[in-house]
Amino acid sequence: MLEALSFEFMQHALLAGILVSIISGIIGSLIVVNRMVFLAGGIAHTSYGGIGLAVFFGLPIFLGASLFAVVAAVIIAMLSLGNKSRIDTIIGLIWAVGMAIGVVLVDKTQGYNVDLMSYLFGSILAVSSSDLYFMGATLVVVVLAILKYYREMLAVSYDLEYASIRGINVRFIYTLMLVLSALSVVVAIKVVGLILVIAMLTIPVYIAQHISNSLIGMMISSSIISTIFTLIGLYISYSYDITSGASIILVSAVCMSIFGIYQYLKPNL
Repeated sequence: MLEALSFEFMQHALLAGILVSIISGIIGSLIVVNRMVFLAGGIAHTSYGGIGLAVFFGLPIFLGASLFAVVAAVIIAMLSLGNKSRIDTIIGLIWAVGMAIGVVLVDKTQGYNVDLMSYLFGSILAVSSSDLYFMGATLVVVVLAILKYYREMLAVSYDLEYASIRGINVRFIYTLMLVLSALSVVVAIKVVGLILVIAMLTIPVYIAQHISNSLIGMMISSSIISTIFTLIGLYISYSYDITSGASIILVSAVCMSIFGIYQYLKPNL
């Protein structure tokens, strides 16, 4: 593995994995605490429409996916806050429409044979310098937003009514969390793909929430755990020549299972 780090693409993959792991740990904690896993899943699949848009108009993939995902996040926030009873239908509709738009635009792009599998299951070894800049910028935006609005996000995450009484703009904070989730989903797609992105956002958090006593502690713990899983997954991927995204998620799933068994047996130990 060490000799592989002499190659630029492996250096990019390693840095991308670390950046996305930190982003996923922070935002994944918000997603789990707010019970927004299904919403984040809807945004993830909807973002394929942005990929199709970028391919069709010759735009950078991250730009097209981000714009589409952010718009979807804002729409979902507007329709879901205060209307929980029909949220499943709303998410299902946006999910399907986004994917359909992406497929149609890719089909209609002349002279471009897009690799669908790379977007479904990730292509971390194909990360470019511009991709790293985008990931780094996303991490900065996420960290700054958390630092500025942490107390507001904490209040909204645990008690909407209390947050509203305190004078917090609940709609703005809720929308902000979904927009940050959308950006995080887009950068994670490059690492593990559309299909596996939710697992990357939630598995480390499952472990972190059992060893942390606060939201900020959960964010830090899950970021560290996610980074460890990603590094191990990359090592296994390189050693056995398997898809990196699937390798990272399988490592995460195995570790989560071991941790779950330990938690179950802990009272008897």
